[in-house]
This record gives sequence, C-alpha cells and structure tokens, in this order.
Amino acid sequence: MEEASSQFLGEAPIGSLMRKYAVPCIISLLVGALYNIVDQIFIANASYLGSYGNAANTVVFPLTVIALAIAVMIGDGCCAFVSLSLGKQEPETARKSVGNSILMVIASSLILTVLYLAFMNQILSMFGGTVNAETFRHSREYFFYITLGIPFYMFGQALNPIIRSDGSPRFAMASTLVGAVLNIILDPIFIFCFRWGMMGAAVATVVGQIVTAVLAVWYIVHMKQVKPSGTDFRLSGRICRRTLLLGITSFLSQISLVAAMAAINNMIRKYGAMDEVFGQEQYAQIPMAVVGIVMKFFQIVISIVVGMAAGCIPIVGFNMGAGKKKRVRELFTRLLLSEAMVGATALFIVEVFPKQLIGIFGAANESTYYTEFALKAFRIYLCMMVLACVNKACFIFLQAMGKAVESTMLSMVREIAFGVGFALLLPLFFGLNGVLYSMPLSDALTFVLAVILIRKTYRELTESI
Repeated sequence: MEEASSQFLGEAPIGSLMRKYAVPCIISLLVGALYNIVDQIFIANASYLGSYGNAANTVVFPLTVIALAIAVMIGDGCCAFVSLSLGKQEPETARKSVGNSILMVIASSLILTVLYLAFMNQILSMFGGTVNAETFRHSREYFFYITLGIPFYMFGQALNPIIRSDGSPRFAMASTLVGAVLNIILDPIFIFCFRWGMMGAAVATVVGQIVTAVLAVWYIVHMKQVKPSGTDFRLSGRICRRTLLLGITSFLSQISLVAAMAAINNMIRKYGAMDEVFGQEQYAQIPMAVVGIVMKFFQIVISIVVGMAAGCIPIVGFNMGAGKKKRVRELFTRLLLSEAMVGATALFIVEVFPKQLIGIFGAANESTYYTEFALKAFRIYLCMMVLACVNKACFIFLQAMGKAVESTMLSMVREIAFGVGFALLLPLFFGLNGVLYSMPLSDALTFVLAVILIRKTYRELTESI
C-alpha cells in the first residue's frame, strides 16, 4: 500500500525514496518509449515495409513528441506544483492544480488532433516525408491513425506524473505497462498475420494508449491525497500559469527536440540527395531510417535518465517547500552520479555492440550501405552520451527546485541554439556526416554551462544548513 501522507518525503532515507519513486518512473517512461520503438522493430522486420516503413516511422516520430511535449508540460508542472504545495501544507492549491491540469490536457489534445488532420500533408512534408514517394505514402498512413489516438495518448502521459505526485508511482507504472504490453502483443498480429502494414502498427499503439487513459480516469476518481472536487475543475488563470511555468522545461526539452529532428530530417533529405550512394532513389530513405533507429536507442537511455530525475520531483519539491536543503543536496549528488553511470553503460554498449543493435531493426533485410551507415551513425552520434545524461538530469532537477528560469534557459541553449544550430550549420562543411557531428558537439558545449549551474546550485543548497 502506498503511504497515505506525504510527510515521509521529508523523513525517509534519500536512497530508499529514490528507489521508491525513480524505479517506477523509469519503467513508466521506458514502457512509454516502447510504443514507438516496438512499432519500428516490427516494421523494420516486415519485408514488405523495411527501410521505407522505418523512414516513415522516423518522419512521424517527432510529431508524436509534440503531443508528448504538451502533455508532460501539464503533467510535470502539476506534479511539481502539487509537491511544493503539499510541502507548504496547502492541499487546496494542490487539488486545484490537478483539476485545472486535467481540463488543459483535454482541451489541448483535441485542438492538436484537429490541426494534425487538417494539415497532414503539409506537416509530413515539413518533417522530411517527401524523401521519396513510397516513404511519403507510408508516413501518411501511419500518421493518420496515430493522430486519432492523440487525445488518449496525451491524457495518459499527462496523468502519469500527477498520479506519482499523489503517492502512487506503482500505479502510474502499471497503467503505462498494461498499454505497452498490449501494443507489443497486437503489433505482430496486425503487421504479420493481418498484413495491415503501417495502419496495423498505428492501431496497435492506439489501442494500448486507450487502455492507459482509461486506467488514468479510474485513478482520478480514487485519488488519495489530492482528490479534486467539482469546484477544483474551474479554470484559474493563476493556477494554470504556475502549473505551466513549472512544466515549461519539460515542454521545451521535448519541443526543442522536435525542432532539432525537423532540422536533422531535412538536412538528411537535402545532403543525402547529394551523396553518391544515397542520392539514388532506391537508397534515399536509408539515412533517415538509420538516424531514426539511433534516436530510438538514445530515447531508451534518456527514458532511464529522465525517469530517475523526474521520479525525484516529488521528493525535491516537498523538501524544498519544507526548507530541508541538506536532503535536497544529498539527492542532487546521488542523482548526478547515477546519471553519469547510466550514460557510461550506454556508451559502452554503443561502441562495443553496434552490429547487434542494428540487427534488432531488420538490418538483415537491407543492403550493406544500410549497415555501414548505421555503424558510423551509432558511434559518432552518441559518443558524448555521458555528458548528455548529466545535462538532462540538471535540467529536471532545477525545474523540481522551482528554478524554472535557469532550467528553461539551459534547455533552450542545448536544444535550440546548439541542437538546431549545429544540425543546420555542420552539414554545410561536412555534408551528411555533419548531421552526425551535431549531437556530440551540442552535448559537450552544454555540459560546460551545466557545470556552472551545478556549482551554483550546490552553493545555494549549502547556505543556511
């Protein structure tokens, strides 16, 4: 049974709290990431889809991230708001944040769905879907059905951190896990048995998302600490602004990833067409498919990293609200060390076992050009993974402390100034390889800035102890 009171957040050992909150959050995010990754694995291994389907999945992926960005801004912002409010003994404010957040995610999901359906062709073109005719056809089919599930996807993703803030990280994990397992079961049935192609992959995903959303609705009715009543569902400008401000870093870290992926996809399309090999029609989709696979592996790693940091948001928020800076400092230290270890482990896997990773995504069905480019992409694109993990932990921890401005600025510099800037600039000098160099260079420069903020944070947490 989950604890009925939030007071234990200020009293229990930091290590046990990290395990209690971070592990379920990691699993929840990993399972959430598996939706798109599992689709791509089955698509890649279906001979009638192959790299064309893989490229289409890469085109659509950032468009699902836009939905995720809005959902986590609302959900993570509400989670931080609730935790800070409970630490200050203000349960009424916490309940209003939950009620307002539910209304915001429902409204925003419906608006996004309408926009996606209305401007489908234009949107797909913006994200590189026109690399060749076959890729565009698969992209359009996959995107249409994925869009129909956007309201359920956003609702489930937004409610996940809210459920954690109510003291039920295990339920948050289980609700996401059930949907993802269902997706894993249905994917091979729809793709290989029914041969529904991209539609099958999308429908399997949407069915899983609907189940997760239904479980989230059930939990809202049975919340323990922060159960909103009818009056809490009246929109308050003050509550909405504070919730969105606390969640803006989560939004920017996701939406800026979309901007970077749009830049990368278009640079791949442009400079791939100039390449001696990938300029040929039958190989044009390979670079986009490969970079999409590399990003999916990185997404797995980042899910662990973000899960560890986001799982600590209720702990950080409560202890900051209660003025227990020593506990916050201890948590910060443990988190940074843990994130660095995750990055080092992932880097080892990438550098030593790239062929095995590529094999999971159907390399056996592709040309040698596919394998050669994939090996290079894995080793170059992810070579600064340790720094990337520490950077991401820094973004989220500052957000949990209520330092929205510092967190937002650091995230914006990484994702927009560096992520988009280098993706557009480096290909001018290095061609297609320049796309691969953009990520490690961005992470290395961001780390320099992160170190400055980390030292400043430690000084602030040491004062008045």
